[in-house]
This record gives sequence, structure tokens and C-alpha cells, in this order.
Amino acid sequence: MPRLHKILIANRAEIASRVIRSAQALGYRTVAVYSEADGGAPHAELADEAVCIGPGPAAESYLSIARMIEACRRTGADALHPGYGFLSENPALVEACSAAGVTFIGPSANAMRLMGDKALAKQRMIEAGVPTAAAYLGTEQSLARLADEASRIGYPLLIKATAGGGGRGIRVVRAAGELQEAVLGAQQEAQSAFGDAKLLLERFIERGRHVEVQVFADSHGHAVYLGDRDCTAQRRRQKVLEEAPAPGLSDAVRAHMGQSAVQAALSIGYTGAGTVEFMLDSEHNYHFLEMNTRLQVEHPVTELVTGLDLVALQIRIAEGQALPLTQADVQLRGHAIEARLYAEDPYNGFQPQSGSVTHFFSELALQQPSVRIDAGVRAGSVVTPYYDAMLAKVMAHGATRAEAIRKLIRALEDAPLFGLTTNARFLLDLLRTAEFEQNTLHTSTLDQWVLDTAKLFEQPAVPELAWTVAAALLLEGRGDGFRSTGEAELTLTLTCRSERRSLRVTQRRAGIDVAHAGVVSQLRELTRSDSVIHVTIDGLRRRFVALIHASRVLIAVDGQCLELSEPALLDPKTKPSDPSQVLAPLAGRVARILVQEGGALEPDQTVCVVEAMKMETRVVAAASGKVRELYVKAGDQVSAGQLLVSIELKEPRS
Repeated sequence: MPRLHKILIANRAEIASRVIRSAQALGYRTVAVYSEADGGAPHAELADEAVCIGPGPAAESYLSIARMIEACRRTGADALHPGYGFLSENPALVEACSAAGVTFIGPSANAMRLMGDKALAKQRMIEAGVPTAAAYLGTEQSLARLADEASRIGYPLLIKATAGGGGRGIRVVRAAGELQEAVLGAQQEAQSAFGDAKLLLERFIERGRHVEVQVFADSHGHAVYLGDRDCTAQRRRQKVLEEAPAPGLSDAVRAHMGQSAVQAALSIGYTGAGTVEFMLDSEHNYHFLEMNTRLQVEHPVTELVTGLDLVALQIRIAEGQALPLTQADVQLRGHAIEARLYAEDPYNGFQPQSGSVTHFFSELALQQPSVRIDAGVRAGSVVTPYYDAMLAKVMAHGATRAEAIRKLIRALEDAPLFGLTTNARFLLDLLRTAEFEQNTLHTSTLDQWVLDTAKLFEQPAVPELAWTVAAALLLEGRGDGFRSTGEAELTLTLTCRSERRSLRVTQRRAGIDVAHAGVVSQLRELTRSDSVIHVTIDGLRRRFVALIHASRVLIAVDGQCLELSEPALLDPKTKPSDPSQVLAPLAGRVARILVQEGGALEPDQTVCVVEAMKMETRVVAAASGKVRELYVKAGDQVSAGQLLVSIELKEPRS
């Protein structure tokens, strides 16, 4: 069996850094790969060597098998770890590694192919005796056949792309009248995302919970399961929070599900780390969903409750060693929860964000020994539209689930990230909901809350404390000193988001008073140490993370990362919107053009779809008319504000 020396990590961001650390701790040399857009990325500097593998678009870098194999050849890497995403479940990469004499740290190409086709995977699980939901797995894909099979299965049902992943090509159909539109939409999305429009149908489990089991198998015929994880908190089938173990399961259900997962792995001759995903119904009956033939994003919560290093186990198995533990050795301790920190705006349809990270403070959070942060960015990192929007994973471990929730809330508050809009406050609010605390969420809850315009999706107001502390910091930072009367006083006008506020700020010998709308706050004993501010406000000592840059203050309050600034004396005049021009709302790739030159347009009609960070955004016309000119085509990269389409407006009737 191979004895490995140097491992190339065919990935980026936090998972690349996480694999590098484990490999280096075991004494292996490591090689990072990076695109031209990732030149200053932390993972590239953490490894012993780093190789640029091409331009920013993933298709020309992180998705290029040839460039990965060439990077192994150039550096002498004798093993490759794929991480997750990108090429991690591509059997062609496994075969290319074998041909190049490079050990692939993961399962065989055959196992990947079996589990990569959802219809084939479900059929194999039926044969292996693993519980599955009623489904249609056939190759006949005519609308008439699908309609017949849908009637047999019954509604509601789930349409899924057989080659799918990441929530793509999935539709829920609740009545026969919705089937045709859903099938056509899923086929189009599947073809665009995976190059394969084939679908399967399966019974949709209402109010279901998504629970997955972590399995490990070696090449000696041994397999174990390392507990389970609950991933029910999802939005558009993308996981938001994950926890281990899954709460509320009986020991019997937990054991049976774990044994089914091991049975699934052994039935296909699996080796390495894998995750078998199940859907639980309201009676805690479980049904096979799919098997992910790689490490999962949420694997750290399993590490926190088992005390195991899953990457180290992967490497050990790739070298042909036997699993170092039996099922009886697996002991779960306490509870762990992970929150995915994304560059997205939860209060604007979760639109992906791009730009630079100004500051990312995690020191306060990491003072808790039970907190772990796996980050892919740092101060100065540039977040581009080329890749997934996840910036970091924030995790906490506690003796109980309630303790883990409490610690995670504190960790998120103590690790503010400035420069980009993130989902941090949304995560905090979600963790505090009664539904999460009481474990009554199901996989459709968040999507239903969006439709119901739940308060969770309303942006919180700027806290009063933020205005008060920002005004005091700006006055103190000016160094105007005291006047002969012993006081300095001025009126500060501050803006934050779309709000503007005037505050009367008085510097006294005892401290600073800030007045607004007749209410005066007294700030005393204000001290600064790097980015941490300590100040007594109306007799109460408080701590904040805050920075001052000229006429603006960056401050974290109540889980919000805010920028308060003094506006210029003359605000720039904004150009009025022009309904004859359709502009890109964000940077990304044009996924589809849905109009043609000369075609008629109505207000709110979708003109094209822009994809950024695995999320599609519809771009619509603002007025009626006809398409004068298309300036882009499908596949083009566009920047925010770029002209996409011009419209010849319809003349209003006199």
C-alpha cells in the first residue's frame, strides 16, 4: 500500500486550510492550488507550496482535472485530497490520479458513479434493503410517462435531477396541474448545471427532517458510523445550521439508521469518508435520500462530539491502513452546532455579495475553548462572484444542546466581519427562534417563512447604542481638546444605511455626553485597546468591537456589523434610474437569456438570469416596450451595474 509524503489539496478557502492543517500535523508536506482570483488567499500561504492553476472562473481552474494533475506533477505530490465541492465527486479525477500514479484520498471511481446518479443510487439502496421512499427511477422521461408515474406515487412529490447536487434541479409539486411547468423548469436547470436533464420522482415527505449519518469504511471490509447530524434548517435546500447528534431521536432509531448507513456503504464496496442522507417523517421513519461520496461541509460538528480528526482518518485509509476503531469505540460527548457565515444579504432575497473583507475579528470568540472557526477569509481578502459565498463556519460545543446554542450565539456576536454584508444577524435570530430551540423546524420551514414575510427576514433597526458610541468615538478621535470653559461641543450628523441622525455631542472633564431627541447618554471611562472598546454608558460598563477610519466608525452591536459615517457636505447627485436600460444587479455569470432582440417586453418580465456564488438572480424589465439590443450572451461574466439590455420604450397613450 502507498506511503504518502506530499498531499495536494484540490480546493480552496476554508476546507483547503482545514485539510492542510491536519495533513501538516501528521507530518505530510502540503501543496495548495489557487486561481488568479485567489492569489492572496490564506490557504495558499498556509501550505508548504502553492501552484496557480488558472484564471478566476472555476471552469478554468478549480474544475480543471488536467491542471490538478499537472500541479501534482510539478510539485511531486503523491496524493490528492479533493475537499468538497468542485471535483470532489468527479470519478474522472479519481481515474486521472490513478493514471498519474497519484493516490486519491477518497472512494473509488465506481462508488462515485453509483452514488452520483441519484436514480441508480436509490435502486442500489432498495436492493441493499435500505429504506427508501416511493419513487420513479426509469429512463423514460416523456412528460406523459412522468405524469403517469406521478399519479402512481401520489402528491405531493419531489422532482430531482439524477445528476444533481447543491439543491439544483429540484422542484416540489403538490398537484397534477403543477407538474408540467415543474418538470420543464427542473430539466432546464439540470441541463444547465450538470449537462444532464434526466429526472427522478419520489414521494415528498411533508414536515420532514433531514438527518445524515457519517460513515467510514476501510479497504479491509470494516465500516463504522460516527453518529448522525441534523441539517433540517435549510433555505432553498441549502443548509444553514447543522448539529450533532440529531436531537430528539430515540436510541433505537439512531442505531437502525446508523446500521442502514453502514449497510449502504458496504453494499457498494465503499472506502473512506461518506455521508448517507435520510429524510425522517413525522413518525421518525427514515428514507434514503442520497450518499455524498466525500467529506461534508458540516463534518466538524462530528469531530467536536467524537473527538476524532476525520481528515486524518481519510488519509490513514488512503494509505491502506485499517480503521483504528470499532463501532463500540465510537462515543458521542455533548452537542455541537455549526453556522455557515455567508456573504449574502438576508434582507434582500439573500442576494450574494462581493467585495473586500475590511476586518474579521475572531479573537474574542476563540477565547472560548469550546468554539471553533474554520475561515476561508481574513482582513484584506477579496470575495469574488466566481465561487460559493461561504466565508467561514462558526461552531460551538456544549454539554447539552441548550449550552451549545448559547455558546454559538455568543461566538457569532464575538466574531464580527466588516466590509461585506453577511448573514450573521440572521443566523443569530434563527438560533433564538422557538422553533429551533424546541426542535420543531422541518426542511420547508424557512422557505415558508420567506413566503409569509416572517419578521426573521426584516432587517433590524440600527441600535441606539451604535449611534451613541459612534458619535463619542468620532469626537474623541478628533483630538480637539478642551476649550477654556473645559468643554468641547458640536453637532454631528451621522448616516447608517438609509437613516440620518443629528446628535449633540459634548466633551466634559468627566467624559462625553451624547444627546438625541431630548435623551442624553453619559459615556465615561472610554478606553481602547486595538479594536476593542470599553466604555461605561449611563453607569453600565460595555464592551464593543469598533474601529475608526477618518469620518466613519465600524462597530458591532447586537450581532450587526454597522458602518456609521459623517456625510459629505454636498451629497453626490444620484443618476435617476433609466427604465430603457437593464443593468446587472450584481457581479456574476449570465446563466440564461430569456428574450431576443425585437421581442416584446412587459414590466417585471424576466430578461435574463445572473448566477453568482451558486445562486440565480432574475433580472427583470422595469417598463414595457421591445428589446432594442442585447449586450451580453449566456456564459458571459458581468460586473455589477453593467448594461445587459436596452429597451425601446412603448409610447404612453395620449
